[in-house]
Amino acid sequence: QVQLEESGGGLVQAGGSLRLSCAASGRTFSSYVMGWFRQAPGKEREFVAAVWNRDGRTFYADSVKGRFAISPDNAKKQVYLQMGSLKPEDTAVYYCALGYNFKTIQTMPADYDYWGQGTQVTVSS
Repeated sequence: QVQLEESGGGLVQAGGSLRLSCAASGRTFSSYVMGWFRQAPGKEREFVAAVWNRDGRTFYADSVKGRFAISPDNAKKQVYLQMGSLKPEDTAVYYCALGYNFKTIQTMPADYDYWGQGTQVTVSS
């Protein structure tokens, strides 16, 4: 089993920045993808960003490209999501996820194997 724990959420004004962290523990995999998803009230969970541990390849949703950056620290088994130029529409619960045995980065929540409990991000206008 893998345990994922997010931290770093909070309340921020529009235009501000936040950095989310996700700490992984438990079982390890030689090849895995760490992803960030978010879910706003009344909406489906959506893909935000992901990174592949083997080559550092990243992928972003169009809505956050150029504003958010995902970065892993493989030694510490952590992944970070640096969020900048935040907008009220970025308000959501942000979840960290891990998927293994991927042949490419996946963006559907159902493809990921392990999930954290989520951390709330609220952007005020």
